[in-house]
This record gives sequence, C-alpha cells and structure tokens, in this order.
Amino acid sequence: MQDKAIRIIGIDPGLRNTGWGIIEVLGSRLAYVACGCVRSNEKAALAERLCELHEGLAAVIAGHAPVEAAVEETFVNRDPQSALKLGQARGIALLAPAIAGLPVAEYAANLIKKTVVGSGHAEKTQIAMMVKFLLPNSGAKSADAADALAVAITHAQLRAFRAKAHVAQGQRRGRAI
Repeated sequence: MQDKAIRIIGIDPGLRNTGWGIIEVLGSRLAYVACGCVRSNEKAALAERLCELHEGLAAVIAGHAPVEAAVEETFVNRDPQSALKLGQARGIALLAPAIAGLPVAEYAANLIKKTVVGSGHAEKTQIAMMVKFLLPNSGAKSADAADALAVAITHAQLRAFRAKAHVAQGQRRGRAI
C-alpha cells in the first residue's frame, strides 16, 4: 500500500510555449500542485530559446521537487522545419528532468486524450474541461498548461501498469528487478 504521495511533473513541449503541470498522487487520489508555461523569446536565436526552455523547466523542477516526469510525444508535422524545431524543444523537455535525476516516461497525444477524456481525438477544450473536473483546484490559464496536467494525469493512471510491465519484462529475461 502506497502511503506517501508521489509528485509528478507533466510536460507539453513547444518551442514558443512549453506547458508544465505538477500533481500529487496518493493511491487513486489526484491533487493539483501547480502549472504554468515556460516561454521563449521568439526573436532570439534558436540556441537561446532552447536555453530559456531548459532554464525555465530546471527552475520549475527545482522549485517543486517532482520525483517522476512525463512528456508528451510529438506528432509528425507536415512542415519539416517546424517538426525539427519542435523536436529540439522536446529534447529539452526530456533532458531537463533527466538531468535532475527523474525517471521520464513518454506518452502519445492520442493516449493522453483517451486516458483523460475517453476519446483519442478529443479537442483541447475537452481536455481542459476534463482536467478541471479531475483537478478542481487547478488554475490552468493556457491550453499548454492544461495539456501538461493531462500528461501528468495520464502518467499517474498508467505508472503502476508500466512498473508491472517492466518487472515482468525483467523476469522474462531472467533478471530480478
């Protein structure tokens, strides 16, 4: 039986706005902690923007002390330049918690939508409404922050399943975990 809350940060990567949301999980109970966006200066060089995202996420992680992280996977974009830039922002979203020593899980956008709303093709407004329902005290002021909370909620719901699958996989390989 779990007797200590687990603090999770969910991250919705973006080059302009990277959403973040922090929740605590105790058993099946979810509690809102904080959320927001790390913004980069659109007029700055790409390297500077990535640095701003990293510094912002690192500050959030240091300030709120999550113990696990979850990041939304990006979907394929028709514009190769945009896809590449988003991929670089996603790299920062994976790197910041990893540098802090947090285990990082990744979830597809459709899985997040299905877990939180019940439909893999839900609209952003539906996600925001369901996040508000599941976390009544949440103050997500942007779609990016609401999406990040949805990532954290998805991880909270699926982390036990992932842990069991990891143990089973190790046992099949003949290793004790």
